[in-house]
Amino acid sequence: MDLFDFNNNEEKARPLADRMRPSTLDEFIGQSHIVAEGSLLRRAIKLDRLGSCIFWGPPGCGKTTLAHIIASTTHGNFIKLNAVQSGVADVKRAVEEAKNALKMYGRRTYLLLDECHRFNKTQLDSLLPAVEQGTLVFIGSTTENPYAAMTPAIVSRCRVFEFRPLSEGEIAGALRAALTSKKGLRDMAAAADDDAVAHIAAMSAGDLRAAYNALELAVLTTPPDAAGHVHVTLADAEQSIQRKALSYNEDAYYDMLSAFCKSLRGSDADAALYYAFRLIEGGCDPMNVLRRLVVHASEDVGMADPQALVVAVSALTAFEKLGAPEGLIPLSEAIVYVCEAEKSNAVIAAMDGARAAAREVTGSVPAHLRDTSYGSREAKAAGRAYKYPHDYGGWVEQQYLPDALRGRVFYRPTHNGYENAVRAVRKRKGKPEE
Repeated sequence: MDLFDFNNNEEKARPLADRMRPSTLDEFIGQSHIVAEGSLLRRAIKLDRLGSCIFWGPPGCGKTTLAHIIASTTHGNFIKLNAVQSGVADVKRAVEEAKNALKMYGRRTYLLLDECHRFNKTQLDSLLPAVEQGTLVFIGSTTENPYAAMTPAIVSRCRVFEFRPLSEGEIAGALRAALTSKKGLRDMAAAADDDAVAHIAAMSAGDLRAAYNALELAVLTTPPDAAGHVHVTLADAEQSIQRKALSYNEDAYYDMLSAFCKSLRGSDADAALYYAFRLIEGGCDPMNVLRRLVVHASEDVGMADPQALVVAVSALTAFEKLGAPEGLIPLSEAIVYVCEAEKSNAVIAAMDGARAAAREVTGSVPAHLRDTSYGSREAKAAGRAYKYPHDYGGWVEQQYLPDALRGRVFYRPTHNGYENAVRAVRKRKGKPEE
């Protein structure tokens, strides 16, 4: 076995996704909104005038690939670090190397930092002087929102390019190319049915790397026919990628949780159920969904339908006792109930008003409401002025708020659902409606 055999073996051992990685802008797949002909980023790359930037987007959408294309397209020095494995010392060495390359050869240095959101403030700050002075061009790659996950100092000195998940058509085209490419699976005489390719593309959730991995697994595990040809069917594809890659980053988690809560408030049961199970299928603890449901049963339904809170708490208790999957049934019922219930935020408005008043006003408790089991004779005499409501049929007019808050109204029932009945009772008692 000679050196060429070793090199060939190493090449074959590389995953399909790595072998098919584009090396030029023309080969690059997707992200036409930022790399289309004539776009700012494409012009900057071609003219070797790219400034510091951050590539932000979901996994498998081309962030690292584009950084490698920049490295091969430009005439500068290129250094790659991974934020998980690197520290301040590595950054300092990179900066020193960049200074030498600029001083001795007049070459700019591009520093690609994968998973850049994992760098802490000290590590990112160690880059700032070199970025500000133009000693190196920083290219960060991250799946997290840099505006939230990174320090403002470094983000403000970079242009942020947001990458999008690839479309099913883009992924399907890339898979077909991999089947016929010398770099890909051509040597295995592999072919795949259109519905098999379409299934992998649909189930990869915009992640080209996941799609390549699924196709490669299907080809490697499908027995060749008598002529040595591998034929991937829909059944093979379904085995190789059994479900969508439903995991999500922290940003997407909070976005979906927000969408779930707003769907509850907006009375859209279909959307609320979708976001609830998108969260759960992606790894979220169903108890997190149930806790938000209980909150919104009071915050957005409240007294318009007091039963909503009972149903939501019952669903939470049922899930605690049953677990998944049975416990997901009462969860779904509670989501539908809260969505379809009449809505009112009067309770939370009353709570906010009362909390604000409690902080601002320190009025004394009216004398007739004070504890009469102790105190002076005068205090006990004042306590006897208290009117026991049940002696008057269940309600009697008297002052309860401190003098400083007399006449203040915190709870204002709406005309929705059960609160209509509450308004009628309050009106009969002569209580103010506004």
